[in-house]
Amino acid sequence: MRLPLLWLHDYIDPGLSPAALAERLAMTGTEVERVTSHGVGALEHFVVGRVLTAEPHPDADRLTVCTVAVGEGDTAHIVCGAPNVAAGQTVAVARPGGVMPDGTKLKKAKLRGQVSEGMILAEDEVAIGTEHAGTMVLDDDLVPGTPLADVLPIATDVLELELTPNRPDCLGVYGVAREVHAATGAPLQPPPWTGDGGIESTPGEVPGISVEVRDEDLCPRFTLRLFEDVTIGPSPEWLKARLMAAGQRPISNVVDITNYAMLLAGQPMHAFDADRVAGGRLIVRRARDGETLTTLDDVERRLDGEMCLIEDDEGPTSIAGIMGGARSEVSEGTTRVLMEAATWNGPNIQRTSQRLGLRTEASGRFEKQLQPEQALEGQAIAARLMVELCGAQPAGGTIDVTSDAVRDAAVPRTLRLREARVERLLGAPIPRGEQAALLERLGFGVVEAADGLDVTVPHWRRDDVTREVDLVEEVARLWGLEKLPVTLPSRRGATGRLTAEQRLRRRAEDALVGAGLHEVLGWSFAAPDLAERLALAPDDRRRRVVALRNPMSEDQSVMRTTLLGSLLDVLRRNRARGAGDVRLWEYGAVYLQRAPGAGGAGGNGAGGNGRNGRNGRNGRVPGLDRLPEERQHLGALLSGRMRPATWREPEPPGADFFAAKAVLAVLLDALRVPWTVEQAREPFLHPGRAARVLAGGRPAGWLGELHPAVAADWDVEQASGFELDFGVLADAAVAVPDYEDLISFPAVRQDLAVVVADDVPAATVLDVVRDAGGPLLRHAEVFDVYRGAQVGEGRASLALRLEFRAGDRTLTDEEAAERRERIVAALAERLGAELRG
Repeated sequence: MRLPLLWLHDYIDPGLSPAALAERLAMTGTEVERVTSHGVGALEHFVVGRVLTAEPHPDADRLTVCTVAVGEGDTAHIVCGAPNVAAGQTVAVARPGGVMPDGTKLKKAKLRGQVSEGMILAEDEVAIGTEHAGTMVLDDDLVPGTPLADVLPIATDVLELELTPNRPDCLGVYGVAREVHAATGAPLQPPPWTGDGGIESTPGEVPGISVEVRDEDLCPRFTLRLFEDVTIGPSPEWLKARLMAAGQRPISNVVDITNYAMLLAGQPMHAFDADRVAGGRLIVRRARDGETLTTLDDVERRLDGEMCLIEDDEGPTSIAGIMGGARSEVSEGTTRVLMEAATWNGPNIQRTSQRLGLRTEASGRFEKQLQPEQALEGQAIAARLMVELCGAQPAGGTIDVTSDAVRDAAVPRTLRLREARVERLLGAPIPRGEQAALLERLGFGVVEAADGLDVTVPHWRRDDVTREVDLVEEVARLWGLEKLPVTLPSRRGATGRLTAEQRLRRRAEDALVGAGLHEVLGWSFAAPDLAERLALAPDDRRRRVVALRNPMSEDQSVMRTTLLGSLLDVLRRNRARGAGDVRLWEYGAVYLQRAPGAGGAGGNGAGGNGRNGRNGRNGRVPGLDRLPEERQHLGALLSGRMRPATWREPEPPGADFFAAKAVLAVLLDALRVPWTVEQAREPFLHPGRAARVLAGGRPAGWLGELHPAVAADWDVEQASGFELDFGVLADAAVAVPDYEDLISFPAVRQDLAVVVADDVPAATVLDVVRDAGGPLLRHAEVFDVYRGAQVGEGRASLALRLEFRAGDRTLTDEEAAERRERIVAALAERLGAELRG
């Protein structure tokens, strides 16, 4: 929800900067996603002007050259393209230096040879409306040079709120004002629907109009008022400015009034053209399967029997709580308006909105279950504005069809808040008087009781505050959660120490961050075509996905079976925004279908295979085989260069197979996991640049470069990475490392060059070397590879560095030579290797 501070200050001004107000709201439970600016900037360059002369441009038919007074003795030469500009008009002027709503800084310019020292503004150019065809004409009594901000609401800061579903009362400006009052103690103005703010109305009939509610479970309350002698036209600037800043597009005064009332009170409204309601009768009922209705967006919607609609004698006119129909909408010729404010069944509105794929500002509020009292609050605001802005006359009373359930719920609920209970739950004593003051600022009724307070819940918090513990939460968040002492939960065995698996995960995270990778958090959901995009085989277990019954979207309709999809999505997003060198890692869950008969084991957590279930004779947990198997994976993806270019290294190495293997080595060595890699194939990896990772001898995941076709599908040129099952790593990790005595005897180092077939992996060569070298061979590595005419086609020369050492003596050259000969013989016998040179 967008909250313009210009509008909020009509009801409360806490005297805080936007950032400070956002922080205070966030600390009391009203999350502020961001603070933005709406309108123009550099306000000192926006002034009132008066057109002194307006002459046609000598070289352009559609331009006018104007002389504009912009202050005492100060004039500006402005070229204007508005067709309605004329001498004598009072206008809004932007001088050079002003910042337009799109961020453009205005400069002096030449238009077809004529100097222009600013702009004569239309309303869309200061973001207070959508009209662009003509310039704004202001009141003649305004003095040229007056700051435009003193005349028009051309700039405001906006808080973008991320509200939780349990707080629909904050989906209106006044609801947030109540919250600001509670959080800061600043004075709060009376509600806009009380006192002089509303047009008096009493329940009663409306001449020629009737309402019938056939399904009270879907519509607990339906109210309707009639207004006659309505004049349709544009709304005033102050109203349009507030709508624009809140994210709504002004349309006409009647439609704008419904949106204004909704944004202010949180109660969506709907206006019918009374003369287009057939038979003067509105009926609220369930739809019939297959019924159709053309909504205001000119789309024909097909309804079903669980949806609620409003109809007249000629058929459906509105989808209840979501969108009106085109047949009865207000138009330029409307003179009689029926203003409707109703309460709808929230879950039903949510299901209807989802099935129709139609989400509106109204449905977003109704689905969170508004309270019946809000209907008349919205009616009061709309009635006042209809009289003031449209010259309308209310006719008759207010039709108010209310169910028995609503009347029963109207009795306020009173809860006992015990002082001792507050202290026990929060761990800190809060004086009873302070508790009462905080709750009263929220609108609760408070009366002293023997052991605490009797608290009456206002209607706008009826569904949210139902128990004593809810009141404790309200007191705590306003008193200050940051003031509460830090304590551990009182439970047996709570030590506050990390488990072995948690410590292992932190070591992994530290190692990856130290290697220059950035953590990302991907969705646990994936698109159903991800397996096809990764070219997984039909029998691959990762292709057997778990589908969601209630997905957020088609692209997130299955549970992910690999982290690679989310890593590629983040990589593509970063590359699209100009990030050339991207290094990412993610720790998260993947979800695999269980094999038949595998329901007896619990899912593995971060560190193992889980524990056997205890229910039933055979250890099976009933129903578990229908749940997905959740496993924790750790993945990384690299693209671009592995380090920045310098004058000494203008072309650093890229993110190839060996770069990913180096990061893998840093990770697994930090975890103290014995590991090897062996040649393998994965359909999404480049042939010949793919490997299987073994941890403690068990398959743990894959390593390699992405296949070019897969990389291109995500708009990536080259990328490499790995993905590992963290449960396998945790099982293989050495919890307590073994230490060797420091050996004081020197080592014998020798180099060896052998020629082998080009398809023999270097790891295989090293395995043979270590096996033949025995315990005296303490270290062996490949330090060079040569391919060329000297070794022949299809062959490669590997230079090996060997280190021999004994723990109890200094080795002789003869002992080292003997071991070296064993190694050469084993390489020749098992791999067909030849000693080079």
